[in-house]
Order: sequence, then structure tokens, then C-alpha cells
Amino acid sequence: MSQKKVDAYKEQKANRRKIMKREKAVLRLEKFLALLVCVIAVVWIGFSVHDKATEGQTTEQIVTEMNTSALDNYLTELNTEIAE
Repeated sequence: MSQKKVDAYKEQKANRRKIMKREKAVLRLEKFLALLVCVIAVVWIGFSVHDKATEGQTTEQIVTEMNTSALDNYLTELNTEIAE
């Protein structure tokens, strides 16, 4: 090896901790930004789907009425048969 290569290797070895620390920080930042982009995309898609699903609907509540007199009569007859 030439003296130039030896000096470069020694310098790299001396600064190895700084270099590794910087690389780890950059990697963490890249992962965080990728996660942030994914979360924003999922939330945006969710809101879009929700808006499309509720488009044109009013906020009025739907009331359903049901006649249960036949069921009430049936249960009453069963209770009288069991009591006898």
C-alpha cells in the first residue's frame, strides 16, 4: 500500500465512531420519515373512504317501529301452559 492509502485508512479508523454514529442517525431519520409518509398515506386514504361512504347522507336518525304483539301473545301462552 502506498503511504497515501495508509494515511487515509488511519484517518478513517480514527473517525470510525463518528462515521458510524452519523450513519446510524441518518438511517433512523430515513426510517422515521418513511414511517411518517406511510402513516400520512393511510390516514388520507381512510378519510377519503369515509368521505365517499358518508357522501350525501343526512344526519337524521332513522327510526324503525316494530309490532311485537304476536310475540307477546305467544310468550304469554307459553307462560300460562307452564304454570298449569
